[in-house]
Order: sequence, then structure tokens, then C-alpha cells
Amino acid sequence: MRLTSKPVLCNYYVTYRCNAKCSFCDIWEKPSPYITLEDVAQNLKDLKRLGVQVIDFTGGEPLLHRQIDKMLGMAHDMGFITTLTTNGMLYPKLAERLKGKVDMLHFSLDSSEKEAHDKGRGVACYDFVMESIAIAKQLGERPDILFTVFRSNLHELEEVYQKIVLPNKLLLIINPAFEYNAVDTGEQLTAEELTYLATFGKRRSVYLNDGFVQLRRDGGNHIADPICKAASTTLVISPENELVLPCYHLGSKSYPINGKLYELYRSQEVEELKRQEGRLPECEGCTINCYMQPSFAVEINKYFWKALPSTLKYNYMKGTWKRLFA
Repeated sequence: MRLTSKPVLCNYYVTYRCNAKCSFCDIWEKPSPYITLEDVAQNLKDLKRLGVQVIDFTGGEPLLHRQIDKMLGMAHDMGFITTLTTNGMLYPKLAERLKGKVDMLHFSLDSSEKEAHDKGRGVACYDFVMESIAIAKQLGERPDILFTVFRSNLHELEEVYQKIVLPNKLLLIINPAFEYNAVDTGEQLTAEELTYLATFGKRRSVYLNDGFVQLRRDGGNHIADPICKAASTTLVISPENELVLPCYHLGSKSYPINGKLYELYRSQEVEELKRQEGRLPECEGCTINCYMQPSFAVEINKYFWKALPSTLKYNYMKGTWKRLFA
């Protein structure tokens, strides 16, 4: 049973450029422009008309955009829930300008040890994350730690939780790594390791979408009976101001927006692509978190029920649940 036909999320790529070189990501390898403030202003109006509730300003590294604070402020003032994930390298310089504009601020951290974290990110950014935590707390912000889990760093989860999350009174988001295109994140988590994650996710100040664990146990999305609702739940906007369908990660079609996002998203051609969501050959076995999370939220099935308790837990801790369910 479908709960809503409206999209709930916009993944807004402000640029594909990045000041890190993470081994599990290829976005930073692409040449890229920056989105314009004028296009953002028009698109936010259309996203509001379409029913979108959450705007994730992403990249690349979103803080590379010199007007990111203005975009976040604009979206926040329009009533969107705003999210942003950063490697922390630029946050100390921009923290004052960002204050109060990001509802869900995530600092990426994959180890409690500087050398291990910096090696995975391809750049020395651990110290910036520590500095960012201190500054954000001084400003009254409530940042989260986003821990991307691989088999190689699973053992680091406990120390990050004990040494960084709890002492700083933060929230820990467990983000199981996923593969896409030619990006190989290494061996997949075993059944035993997934059980460990699921148990860890029940701790206080920890968020893990249990739907992610269940999907991996089931072998990911299956095109014969797809769980993925990427195109109908999530709008992806590129730095070139194009609508990307059905999702960014699997090599998709792009359509110039030209100030008419509302009409484009409701066009016959886009409607046809929505009907193919989760059914394309490249969708078989997919576990891409950023599209599965909204997919779990719009249709009542076992993934909906798996994801619901953890989703309510996180939004209650962040104070955004009233806005999501208004």
C-alpha cells in the first residue's frame, strides 16, 4: 500500500568537486560547475509545490560552494528540513555563517584514530572533524557523526562511540557502505556482522536504519519485485541544473530544468521513468542507502516496519518528527 505519491526528498548536488579523495567514492573525480543561487531559488519553489520535505545539500564537498549558507538559509526559511554532510575541512571557517540553518548536520568520521581515518579519506581531515565538533557545540549546534561501515573498519565502531560520540553528547549514524558502478567497497558484510550492526544500532545515541540491514540480508533490490522507489520519492538535481533520473549513482538520464522543475517532474517522459524505478537491469542487487531510506518510508511492507522504529528514534532525538509528520 502506497502512503504518498509525492516525493519526500531532494538530493541537491551543489558541486561534484571535493577536497578529499575517498577510496569508496568516485564523485570527486568528475569535472563540475557550481549551482547558481538563482536556480536554487526557483527550484526550491517548485520543490515546495511538489511536496518535498527534506533538502539534502550534497556533493562532492558542499562547503566548497561559496554561497552554501545562503542556499541553506533559503531552504530553512521556506520550511524544508535541511541536511548537510561534510568532511569537516571547511566547517570551522564557515560555522558562524551556517549556524541555525542545518537541521541535520553530519560530520564524516570512520575511525577514532587519525591515521586510519585520513587514509580512507585520502587527505588529512581527522583534526578538522575534531575541531568542527568543538566549534559546533560552542555555537549550540547538534551535529551527528556519520560512520561509513566497511568490513575493514567495523572494529572501530566501538571506539568511535565510546571516545567521541558519548563524551561529546553526539548522535552516531551508522552508514553501511554500498557499491555502485565501478566503485568497489570491498567484501560485503557477513550475516554475523550485520547482526552485530543491528544490535549496535539499538544503543542510545545511535541511529541505524534497520531496513538497510534487512535489505542486505535479502540480497538488495530485486527487479522482479522492487523495493526501490528512487524516482518517485527523490528528486536529484545536478550542478548543471539538470533533473537526474531515476538516481545519480547508477548512470541515469538527465533533463535540463530551465526554470520549470515542477512541469518537468510531472511530464509524461518522467512519469514513464518513474514506472521503471527499481526495475532496470542495473537495479538488481542495489543497496544504495540514500534512495532506499525514502523508499522504505512511502510503502507499507516489511521494510517499512523494519525502518519505522529507528526512523522515529532519530527524528525524535533531532526534534524534527513533528515537521515530518505534519
